[in-house]
Amino acid sequence: MDDPKPRHLITGLRIATAVVWLVFGVVFKIFDLVPRHRAIVATIVGDGIARPVTMVIGAAESLMALWILSRRRPRTCAAVQTVAIVAMNTLELRLGKDHLLAPIPMLCANAIFLAVGWYCALNVQPVAREP
Repeated sequence: MDDPKPRHLITGLRIATAVVWLVFGVVFKIFDLVPRHRAIVATIVGDGIARPVTMVIGAAESLMALWILSRRRPRTCAAVQTVAIVAMNTLELRLGKDHLLAPIPMLCANAIFLAVGWYCALNVQPVAREP
């Protein structure tokens, strides 16, 4: 990629992707500003441990954001994102559908989100490995 525009585009998309993970992790789950996320988790694990499990999920999502920003092993990172989103969507649709605002648009948005993540992973300049 000699043209700086695609590199800037990829950097912007990578940062935007990381911000989405960070917002969903910290704001929605750790700070519990969108209690619907905790309610979905409660349908899967029960009310008694829903809050701590939701916080662990939020922490994992926040770590995903940091991994994206690190540019280390971008394809592995995209694969982990794919597994995480497919797993979360499957559980939400099977067990927590009553708490979803719009299941079909959620799936479409997540498909686009994963496509952007893979585009970035396949085009980002990974961090050079240290000897």
